[in-house]
Amino acid sequence: MGGDMDGTRQRRRGNTRQRIQDVALELFAEQGYEKTSLREIAERLDVTKAALYYHFKTKEEILVSIFDDLTQPILDLIDWGKGQPHTLETKKEIVRRYSTILADATPLFRFMQENQAAVRELRVGETFKARMQGLREIMVDPEAALVDQVRYTSAIFTLHAGMFFLQEVTGSPEEKREAVLEVATDLVTQAHRGSARP
Repeated sequence: MGGDMDGTRQRRRGNTRQRIQDVALELFAEQGYEKTSLREIAERLDVTKAALYYHFKTKEEILVSIFDDLTQPILDLIDWGKGQPHTLETKKEIVRRYSTILADATPLFRFMQENQAAVRELRVGETFKARMQGLREIMVDPEAALVDQVRYTSAIFTLHAGMFFLQEVTGSPEEKREAVLEVATDLVTQAHRGSARP
């Protein structure tokens, strides 16, 4: 029975950690990272600052944990991509999966877009840059012409741009995501065919 209680306690602790992350990201998005304090996060959660401190000592720890949790699928995708043949189908699948990852982590990527100065100063900025480099490496053919390397890289950033610059465009979020995915896939296809030239 003690094991069940420990498991329940662990789940509750995990839920508290998740709640802290969700509320912190909400406040970071509303007020900006710099203007949000641990006290405000604790107040929004209706817990003491000491209770919050039990899980996270600083707001950077909270942000890093959010970033690590929501971007782990990027690392998983990079690992998967490294083991695949460098075919057009693999590259299309990478773009499709990355599109899904972005959709699942929209609040984090919006935060990063709107708080670029803070992100640059924190560890997450360098970590994200390294993950983008890893993604680029599994997409770009090493022998590709410069114009095709730009197309591969542009496919990745087309997915990012679609999250931020199409908000005012008519269409459901899913329709917009599909349209952006189609454009990114076209760029990858064009780059792959260019790389295959003799």
